[in-house]
Amino acid sequence: MSKGQIRKALSGFYYVYDQGKTFQTRGRGNFRKRQLTPLVGDFVQFESLNQEEGMITELLPRKNELIRPPVANVDLGVVIMSAAEPAFSTQLLDRFLAVLESKNIQAIIYVTKTDLINEEENKKIQKIQQDYTNIGYTFILPEPHDDQEAIEKLTEWFSEKLTVFMGQSGAGKSTLLNAISPHLVLKTGEISQSLGRGKHTTRHVELLPLFDGLVADTPGFSAIEFMDIAADELRECFPEFLAIQDQCKFRGCLHRKEPGCQVKENVKNELIADYRYQHYLQFLDEIERQKPDYTKKKK
Repeated sequence: MSKGQIRKALSGFYYVYDQGKTFQTRGRGNFRKRQLTPLVGDFVQFESLNQEEGMITELLPRKNELIRPPVANVDLGVVIMSAAEPAFSTQLLDRFLAVLESKNIQAIIYVTKTDLINEEENKKIQKIQQDYTNIGYTFILPEPHDDQEAIEKLTEWFSEKLTVFMGQSGAGKSTLLNAISPHLVLKTGEISQSLGRGKHTTRHVELLPLFDGLVADTPGFSAIEFMDIAADELRECFPEFLAIQDQCKFRGCLHRKEPGCQVKENVKNELIADYRYQHYLQFLDEIERQKPDYTKKKK
């Protein structure tokens, strides 16, 4: 029996890395009956007579998992947001950040395509950068036509971490990875002008050894749902709310209609960005309107 990590999943095969070698494996038949699905990033026990025919016999405990993209045991989430084509969206950014916070995954924000915006638009994003920096996020905004320094700042975070790149379609995740490590030669796609979104260029999830860590290039998408976040958990996915929630009059305050809410007071006094608060209310309403999945296993 050997222990390794799934580095790639493709067409029903799981490619497990162990001591410098990669083994092509399949999942044990009873995984489906047990409602278990191996994910890239999983640590597993497996049996193999050679590197072409192996069987995963057991999934080892995960510290977290993402549904979209499907990756387990993630340490760092890099949210890629484009300055233009498609336009920068704080609402979409906050969706990604809330999901990462719910999984206890450290988040970094990286902006692409800064060469496509004018000075006024750049100043708007600089203001947004300051808002997120004040919350505690690392927000990397490259100089137009010169992103080398920004890339070096980003790759400093990769060592000994499993990093996931995520963000809207067309934001340039594969292009950025190509710039980080040109030998990868990942496919890049053109923006669909009619839809304002990018074509999906990444077809599977694979962990790539980079800068003494592992980086997953994952499919982009322009919508993300809060399937794993309960209404009373969402407030904890906004760090600036979490930092002051003990000052609210009522324990368990949802920061919506309750009197004596410190979060609402801070929004009123411009200590919390109003757009972040409005996104929170929107997400809260969305979660409360979701039909509960009673078939889902409790953790």
